[in-house]
Amino acid sequence: MKNQIILNLPVQDLARSKAFFAALGFIFSDRFSGENAVFMNIVGDTIQAMLTTEPFFESLIGKPVAQAKQANEVVICLSCDSREEVDTLIAKAVAAGGRTPHPPEDHGFMYDQGFEDLDGHLWNLVWVAEEA
Repeated sequence: MKNQIILNLPVQDLARSKAFFAALGFIFSDRFSGENAVFMNIVGDTIQAMLTTEPFFESLIGKPVAQAKQANEVVICLSCDSREEVDTLIAKAVAAGGRTPHPPEDHGFMYDQGFEDLDGHLWNLVWVAEEA
């Protein structure tokens, strides 16, 4: 069996969220997708996300859905191949309706910037120099 990471993220508007992540270049699969969820490849076929409508997500967990625009439990961090890739993805996220919660941080050996998606989930993009 292949190891995978699959994030399950509740969203308010599935079509709008799919369009947002498509604008960033993420690829969607029909696998496990339907009217309540879409399956999104983040990094190849080893790290994916299942974007689910909030009511469907709530039916899976049996408790209220936390509103990520009000409080966050997790920050999803993705590594990038270069500073330019970080900046390009941030620009795409902002152009698609996301926002940046803080300016880029440049530590010389490491560069990062975050964005908040349409539902308030926080994503951090980071480049680290190989020699670090």
